[in-house]
Amino acid sequence: MSTTMTTESGRTGTDPVEGPGAVVLDGVTKHYGEATAVREMSLSIEPGEFISLLGPSGCGKTTTLRMIAGFEQPDAGDIRVSGRSVLGVPAYRRDVNTVFQAYALFPHMSVAENVAYGLQQRRTPKAEIRERVASALDLVQMRRFADRKSTQLSGGQQQRIALARALVNRPSVLLLDEPLGALDRQLREEMQLELKLLQSRLGITFVFVTHDQGEALSMSDRIAIMRDGRIEQLADADTVYARPSSAYVAAFVGQQNFIEGALTASRDGIATAHGIVQATTARPDLPAGSVAQAAIRPEFVEVADASAAGEDAPTRPNLVRGTLIGVSHLGETMQYLVRVGDDLSVIARRPTPDAPRLAVGDEVVCSWRTESVQLFALDAAAAEAGYVEPPTN
Repeated sequence: MSTTMTTESGRTGTDPVEGPGAVVLDGVTKHYGEATAVREMSLSIEPGEFISLLGPSGCGKTTTLRMIAGFEQPDAGDIRVSGRSVLGVPAYRRDVNTVFQAYALFPHMSVAENVAYGLQQRRTPKAEIRERVASALDLVQMRRFADRKSTQLSGGQQQRIALARALVNRPSVLLLDEPLGALDRQLREEMQLELKLLQSRLGITFVFVTHDQGEALSMSDRIAIMRDGRIEQLADADTVYARPSSAYVAAFVGQQNFIEGALTASRDGIATAHGIVQATTARPDLPAGSVAQAAIRPEFVEVADASAAGEDAPTRPNLVRGTLIGVSHLGETMQYLVRVGDDLSVIARRPTPDAPRLAVGDEVVCSWRTESVQLFALDAAAAEAGYVEPPTN
């Protein structure tokens, strides 16, 4: 049975051309006892696409990857790889390879022997093994380390060898289960760029599992943001960041200032204890007077000394007055944490060259434009994720 899924990037999952590298999940469900890890998931991944499954622990992303790989079997639905159903097909017979966070290299083997291991198990001719191992090591720029033991390599070098070991089998689909999680920040950022360049050069399908939004945003053609075993939103990076489909996505991708209030009669703003928060886009699907959430990203919040606000400040929408309780230098930006009353904290980030020079304890005003405000139905989980606890002293 074919399912239809139209994403915000304009792609349609109806009867896709399932050539080499295509992956289709059709109504897939997976239970562990009474717990449901994946719920009726339908997803079409195009050949040569770099797609990320993004979400918190327990959302079902790794279970989804393991079902594609063949390490788990779905309880319902179908999975097709390169146009063929893989239900019941063991992992070693699928046209996929997997790279894990734990690289699982054999410490007693050289780099070349680690990469060659899978080919040897398949009884590939020795001459072909030598050629393919050299080619795979060239892809990850590790050929000069071929004779070293894996224990003599850095974390980043081990990650490259794990990639070469997966690529040497020439799969149509490469599955990556948080492979950068063990690396330090600088090396992780370098490897993000290398992975994307490698995928572009090879043209094979990458399915990447991560809980790190930065990784997903920087590398992916599309991102599937998962929640409770389902896909909450599927779109390109720009769409999920600028036009999240729900408060949950808004909270998980990037950072938000969430403010709760009663939806106004025009349904394009909320009334709060700190004033009106006004948006440009109304929510006719939500009843006037219902509790809703306004979301404003920190980079859209201006912060200034309260003396610059003017006498009409208390009546102006999209402006709150508070006390500056924290200033952080983040390199290219300055971050300000402002306490507003007893129940709200607002984060503002400004480019360092243009950032106002303010000190902790200053009375300030925070403001933002109407086009920077997004309105969502109340979501307790998103509110908790986006809330910044103000200090008690």
